[in-house]
Amino acid sequence: MLHTPFLEDGRIDHKTLQREIDWAFEVGADGVVVAMVSEVCRLPQAMRRELAELVCPAARARGFSVISVGAESTAEACELARHAESQGASAVMAIPPIATRLSSTMTRDYFAGIAKAVEIPLIVQDASGYVGAAISLDVYLDLLETFGTDRIFFKPEAHPLGPNLSRLRDATRGQARIFEGSGGINLVDCYRRGIQGTMPGTDLLDAVVALWRALQAGDEERTYQLSLPISGLVALQLSAGLDGFLSIEKHLMKKRGIFPNTIQRQPVGWELDAETAAEVDRLFVRLQAALR
Repeated sequence: MLHTPFLEDGRIDHKTLQREIDWAFEVGADGVVVAMVSEVCRLPQAMRRELAELVCPAARARGFSVISVGAESTAEACELARHAESQGASAVMAIPPIATRLSSTMTRDYFAGIAKAVEIPLIVQDASGYVGAAISLDVYLDLLETFGTDRIFFKPEAHPLGPNLSRLRDATRGQARIFEGSGGINLVDCYRRGIQGTMPGTDLLDAVVALWRALQAGDEERTYQLSLPISGLVALQLSAGLDGFLSIEKHLMKKRGIFPNTIQRQPVGWELDAETAAEVDRLFVRLQAALR
């Protein structure tokens, strides 16, 4: 999942975004995603379109591109979805509206509207671990029955993540194509529950790729050697919600030399303090040592 780099004047930093995408594919990503940690909730529609116009062509021929299109109205979400498809997106992803609590029927209709607006797959994202309300299992099942396994994928993030993921897997007899997006902290558990893939932030991507490969190889020692420092870092991000992810992720992107700054779209509810930054840096050193 890409972090959006900004120039001092607030515009998207095209050069840095390209560098981020190049690095993601270099370290083994199968695709790139514009999502919540791309700060889409704080971007005007024109800038969201701009991101799609930059990301989709940059990913083409190298891997997948997924564009988040969730919005406060079905019409706006559909418009963003059609635009993403026109730019060559491999799939779109959406969270439900967050300004109001919808009934299960209205939530289902919202996602169905997006799915009908495009021909590419829709990833139904429950981001209620840090924003919005949880999506009921009935909504998932209805969408899957209506559109099929090639058109509807899932990214459930409601707590408790593991048991909820297993409920969806079992209710669909293993047919649901489920992706995990906890930043890596729940990856080991979710992998064992049968996920199709994971969508981590770019900041820890090299480590998550290595962890995924260790899980595929059945290397238990390597798995936990990597997952423990990853989990320590993500625990710090989670402690401050979405703003915690954004602040720490951009701190690490600058530390890696990929981003020139840590600018976030304002306002934010939490900023990285010196003591948290010091702990992040200590854990990052341990993680880099584990990767050698």
